[in-house]
Amino acid sequence: MSLIPSFFGGRRTITDPFSMDIWDQFNDFPFSTSLSIPRTQFSNETAAFVNARIDWKETPQAHIFKADLPGLNKEEVKVEVEEGGVLQISGERSKEQEEKSDQWHRVERSSGKFLRRFRLPENAKIDEVKAAMENGVLTVTVPKEEVKKPEVKAIEISG
Repeated sequence: MSLIPSFFGGRRTITDPFSMDIWDQFNDFPFSTSLSIPRTQFSNETAAFVNARIDWKETPQAHIFKADLPGLNKEEVKVEVEEGGVLQISGERSKEQEEKSDQWHRVERSSGKFLRRFRLPENAKIDEVKAAMENGVLTVTVPKEEVKKPEVKAIEISG
């Protein structure tokens, strides 16, 4: 149990450390952190899923994208490369069906659609992109073209 001071005097006792009933300073914030879409276009239940987190790293051989997509299977995720070298990762998690007899105490898992786009560099081999999904982690590998080392020709010095 923790004690949090109240703005209106006295102390307020909080028994649930994950309670979302406390004021959220970012609620209704006018700027979006991803996709450049205002937050008001998405319901609160989809807000967390819409902001699917994706890592992008570059190795000497490839560009590797990793996305955490817990609870999704590969049929619910789509990986595409658009003309112009744009990698697009999208998907949708369906909302769980509610039964009349169910009594929900908390709903924290998000549902809804997500879409992330990345402009690939010119050295990406777009025709050889591979994607794999294991334990809720999507891995997209985009091989890189080999960098051709300039040929050095030795010139004999006369004289």
